Amino acid sequence: MSVPTAKWSTAFARFGLGALGKAGPRAGDPREALEAELEAPGAGAIAGPGLKSGAEAMATFLELSAEGSQAQKGEPNPKMEAKPSPIAAIFHEEASARIASACAVEIGFVERLVAFWSNHFCVSAAKGLSVRAVAGAYEREAIRPHVLRRFADMLQAAERHPAMLAYLDNVQSIGPSSRQGQRAAKGLNENFGREILELHTLGVDGGYAQGDVTELARALTGWTVVGRDGKLGAPGDFAFDANAHEGGARTLLGRPYPQEGLAQGEAALTDLARAPATARHIATKFARAFVADAPPAGLVARLTDVFVNTQGDLGALARALIADEEAWSAPATKMRDPWQMMIAAWRALGLDPSQPNRILSSMTLLGMPLWSPGGPNGFPDSADAWASPEGIKTRVQIAAGLGRIAKDAPAPRELIDRVLPDAAEMTRETVLRAETRPQAYALMILSPEFQRR
Repeated sequence: MSVPTAKWSTAFARFGLGALGKAGPRAGDPREALEAELEAPGAGAIAGPGLKSGAEAMATFLELSAEGSQAQKGEPNPKMEAKPSPIAAIFHEEASARIASACAVEIGFVERLVAFWSNHFCVSAAKGLSVRAVAGAYEREAIRPHVLRRFADMLQAAERHPAMLAYLDNVQSIGPSSRQGQRAAKGLNENFGREILELHTLGVDGGYAQGDVTELARALTGWTVVGRDGKLGAPGDFAFDANAHEGGARTLLGRPYPQEGLAQGEAALTDLARAPATARHIATKFARAFVADAPPAGLVARLTDVFVNTQGDLGALARALIADEEAWSAPATKMRDPWQMMIAAWRALGLDPSQPNRILSSMTLLGMPLWSPGGPNGFPDSADAWASPEGIKTRVQIAAGLGRIAKDAPAPRELIDRVLPDAAEMTRETVLRAETRPQAYALMILSPEFQRR
């Protein structure tokens, strides 16, 4: 399929993170440009000397927690009282790296994919300091390396990451018949198994029953995080604790799993990744996120086929999306969520991404604090979720503030030509008749063409 150059606005809005206000007009085929982002070496990767691994970040939390316990006994703990605290510093460093990457890329398709999968396999820093410490590392380690590879590999990486194990309480799940279960009051916690089936793989209508939730939860007992004592490995890292695992064969969705130990849970996840219900669930959610709240049935069917035929190749899924005519021709009814809006505004106005606090605080005001959804189903992805009267009022206030700090942005006429070349004449006139530059910038950000995708 050949996409006309007039589709550049769709490429930036629907599949990317908005046009760069200081870049010149784009020529060529936007679909080829999107594909080039997928082919770029190291696409989606983030690295930096100040970024801790998930194990290191979790170990920091464990150490501070131990010191906090001492402080409760009357011993001072200057690290817990420091401002910013070590965990706040870790979170800020991770947020800065994510924002810098999103502002620097040419179009932002891969970053949009990262955000989609990070929200699909979400953890929430609102759970507590343990998850807050590792939320950024989780995205870098479990999501980014697999965003253009196999779904099954991302599934395994996400479920065994310390952030997910802490967030969905699997560190507290003990097999009732295990050695630990027989001598401790703790028992099975089904949160992990339930969310894997309902949210991460099959979907709520995926044909599983309560018994399958329990069986998967049993298969995944022993998947835990190494404690501060380091008995199972490096503190803060993933470990399989045989003493907490519920032994014996399991039956999940009618299929037996005679494997022992860690291999049992791994085998169950592998099969869930290949299930037809998983393909339908992922394809529907993928099309909904990028194209429409009620995505075209034909598009969903084609994406489902790609997922099945490639055994969950996520790069192939992304390519199928941008190759599909319906993905380009659907009306722009989606609304940019707070992350997409803030990054698009930053890119359009050429603001400095090295100071991310304004982006983070604005996202919080808009109801989307970074890496902190209200539940394991992630942030909502429907237009009405972000178009409430209060939400629109907040967007107006934020846009006005951004207009005031955009000191180095191009002149309004030049900027709208670059960022919204297909804007309606009414939008152009509204922006260009503004009394001041800050007002013009704010009006452009608030325009339907900028807010919708």
